[in-house]
Amino acid sequence: MANANTPFGLRPVANRSGAPYNGSPRLYIVPASDGTALYIGDPVKLVGTGDATGKYPGVIQAATGNVITGVVVGFQPLPTNLELRYRAASTLRYVWVADDPDLVFEIQEINSGTALTTTEVGLNVDFAAGAGGNTTTGFSGFVLNNATEATTNTLDLKIHALVNRENNDLGLAAKWLVSINRHQFANQVAGI
Repeated sequence: MANANTPFGLRPVANRSGAPYNGSPRLYIVPASDGTALYIGDPVKLVGTGDATGKYPGVIQAATGNVITGVVVGFQPLPTNLELRYRAASTLRYVWVADDPDLVFEIQEINSGTALTTTEVGLNVDFAAGAGGNTTTGFSGFVLNNATEATTNTLDLKIHALVNRENNDLGLAAKWLVSINRHQFANQVAGI
């Protein structure tokens, strides 16, 4: 049976140590100057600025090849905008980010191209923005790009395993466990 094509971006599920994800994200700010909408499951990167208090660093949606800070898991409500599912483009918004460099995430493989096999476990791979986020569900459109798997250490994600679930099989739109390969808080990376 074919896997359901239901992209949701990156979803934290566990720690590399085997401990379950404990749901302890940190608060960041997305500046109004950023013209890209943001959804739950989108990877984000630091932008080298923060809010007026200096307490909350600024982030924007990460692109393939960026050093990643974490993944959006929610939005802080505002009195003028109670929308919790996504951040509209060009809107100042506080966002909750799962930024622990030791997290393992679930992500859907893209629903086209040549499906990954078990021989790709342990390789690195890029993500792709997919068709964009869904304003109804609030979920990201980011997917695992099955055309990029390689040993190259600058790719976005490391493949751990196929998600062990009854309705998930090898093939297009399969769900995989991955970790962030180049994380802002784990690697010796240049500052912003």
